[in-house]
Amino acid sequence: MSMETKEKIIKTFDRLAVSFRKVLYEEDTTFMENMRKKGFPEEEIKKYQFWEWTQGVGLYGFWRYFEFTGNSQYLDLLVSYYDRQLEIGLPAKNVNTVAPLLPLSFLAEYTHNDAYMNVCKEWASWIMESFPRTKEGGFQHITSDSINEGELWDDTLFMTVLFLANMGRILGNAKYTDEALYQFLIHAKYLADRKTGLWYHGWTFGQMNNFAGAFWGRGNSWITAAIPEFLSIVNCGEADRRYLQGLLETQVETLSHLQAEDGMWHTLLDDASSYKEASATCGIGYGILRGISMGLLEPEYSRCAEKALESVLDCIDQDGVVNQVSYGTPMGRETKDFYKQIPIRSMPYGQALAMLFLLEMLKLEK
Repeated sequence: MSMETKEKIIKTFDRLAVSFRKVLYEEDTTFMENMRKKGFPEEEIKKYQFWEWTQGVGLYGFWRYFEFTGNSQYLDLLVSYYDRQLEIGLPAKNVNTVAPLLPLSFLAEYTHNDAYMNVCKEWASWIMESFPRTKEGGFQHITSDSINEGELWDDTLFMTVLFLANMGRILGNAKYTDEALYQFLIHAKYLADRKTGLWYHGWTFGQMNNFAGAFWGRGNSWITAAIPEFLSIVNCGEADRRYLQGLLETQVETLSHLQAEDGMWHTLLDDASSYKEASATCGIGYGILRGISMGLLEPEYSRCAEKALESVLDCIDQDGVVNQVSYGTPMGRETKDFYKQIPIRSMPYGQALAMLFLLEMLKLEK
């Protein structure tokens, strides 16, 4: 990496941070309207307005950004956000509304804030005792507006399981960390493709299949990122660590062959006619670099992240908005073409995954 490129990355961080403040509080009108159509009262809808997986992933990226910089302004943004949301009241518990708890758990530990920690304890206890389960005890991918009975989705590992693992670490609760590990294993059993190592978006015990059989880009990026994150949180036994490492290695080897000439990955990884997608590219690049830094992947895979860098930077405009990000994506139940129709718009997770990716690129230079 040239000094010019490094300086470009550093300047981009500042723009991303400024833009994130705006994107964090942008109302998702499509999601809100869908909630109204399903009969949710306005008082409840208000609780979901800025507390969903989109904000959760974004806040996690911002937490990591604060860790890296130590800038108190970024800590203040996180504290302000959580204080505001706790005063409003939190929505019903599900996979996606758990997502903001991952950064909150780190923030609670860092600030020694009992109010934050008590919320985290309550939600972690609910996950263990009351979370809807599929056959074999997998976490059913229940969301704010859909039950998804008997379904496993790859998103769940990042959105819910990482939080449970982190609470197990913080509280010294082996039951929590063991359950989190089991969720990685059961999801891998039904979602990881044996031929390619890529992960299907979901599995249904109802029809006993992987729906449309899509290797969705951002869905795979959740896995590329979640495995190193999990192993950085939980001190697994040697056998379990080797198993998860093997899953990551096999997936990344295939991903390295599916990367477009400009370094991006497509929203359908194995379909070059589907559009290239920035959040998937950033998430995969981040997971690869994180895996290398932890000794889970061979250093040679850094070439994939380096190849993606210029295209990612080109996706970030002068206002710090990450473009070419696909909107929230439900399950493609019947056809892979469903994924090609998902609109593109700026989202908090796009900002976050870009920050995470660029942070790891800077660390690579040290």
